[in-house]
Amino acid sequence: MTIPPPVSRPSRPWGAVGAGAAAIAACAVCCVGPLLAILGGIGVTSAIGALWVPALAVLAVAAALGVLVLRRRRRTAACRPAPTRADLGMPTLGPNPDSSMTPR
Repeated sequence: MTIPPPVSRPSRPWGAVGAGAAAIAACAVCCVGPLLAILGGIGVTSAIGALWVPALAVLAVAAALGVLVLRRRRRTAACRPAPTRADLGMPTLGPNPDSSMTPR
């Protein structure tokens, strides 16, 4: 009884193309909201500034105040190390300072 040779299938690159297309679609769906929000904010600010020039000054001051408030909040909430020493359990080189130097 002889074993028939394995049947080889032609390679199909469409699996890789489909996975790439799915990754691109997932990225587009994930990132579209924040990008539209940023671009929409820039567009609204530009429209208001084009219609009423003093609005640019008001928006610039509001943005500067927002940045200052955020920086202050982050500075007060920043992590700081504890003011005490941490025992790392590292080995000491040389004689143990707690033992006496008297031989037995």
